[in-house]
Amino acid sequence: MRSLRAAPPRAAFSALGTTAVLLVTDGEALADGERLLRAGLAEVDAAYSRFRDDSEIMRLGAYEGRAAPVSPLLAEALDAALRAAAATDGLVDPTVGQAMIDLGYDRDFALVDPDGAAPAPRPAPGYWRVRLDTATRQVVVPRGVRLDLGSTGKAFAADRAAARIAALGCGVLVSLGGDLATAGPPPEGGWLVGVGDDHRAAAPGDPVVTIRSGALATSSVTQRAWRRGGRAVHHIVDPRTGDLPAPVWRTVTVAARSCVDANAAATAAIVRGDGADAWLDGAGLPARLVGHDGRVVTVGGWRSHA
Repeated sequence: MRSLRAAPPRAAFSALGTTAVLLVTDGEALADGERLLRAGLAEVDAAYSRFRDDSEIMRLGAYEGRAAPVSPLLAEALDAALRAAAATDGLVDPTVGQAMIDLGYDRDFALVDPDGAAPAPRPAPGYWRVRLDTATRQVVVPRGVRLDLGSTGKAFAADRAAARIAALGCGVLVSLGGDLATAGPPPEGGWLVGVGDDHRAAAPGDPVVTIRSGALATSSVTQRAWRRGGRAVHHIVDPRTGDLPAPVWRTVTVAARSCVDANAAATAAIVRGDGADAWLDGAGLPARLVGHDGRVVTVGGWRSHA
């Protein structure tokens, strides 16, 4: 997802295995905004990166099913992940960590082995097995369950960063590799955002949308892809099987009040496959779905400029 309006001051840098982009309506806030964004993403990485042995979420395994204290940040991120799982009937599930490892996504994507043997897929244990007490900030993760916040973690970080930076007194857009959150007053005419398979570069025919508030998120199977067990695989897993979802939709973009809600819905739509367009429409979520056959379906009042 790419902002196409040139006027707002902009900062961009690599973070969380993707590109972080910050736009603000007030140039005087850019330096402080970038500082807040960098600091916030560093906190997120330390709290729930699956690719750091010393991250807080990876250390939960040492508790072997016993209650573990967690930081306020991880408690909030886990709560968002569990709420997203419940809202999508488990189609987005943070207990898919082992399934991701089995598919070969066991390190930062830039370092993923381009091919290798793959064990037989196994369904995810189920998000309902994770017990989180937000009041005491304690979590129980069953022994052997590996958590992965890939379907909500960047979106949560975008929501959190946008809200913090907007407190500087300006309008803000934060994009983390296709997960885009806004806060504060938008620029005149709104934020113009290009939508496509790849957030890094526009393709001919990619539509443009106007965002005045809320969030936009795109889930796609075309970008983080590699080979495993002699077949093409990607980073979106069906928790019901522990394997890839049926190849119905290649890219889904959803608008919602929060980036967590938007990304959870977009990912769930890819996992759901057939009927995902009707599901999103019934939820009242503006969305654009692109099939593996190239067909484009829009629902929920989706409007684009091209």
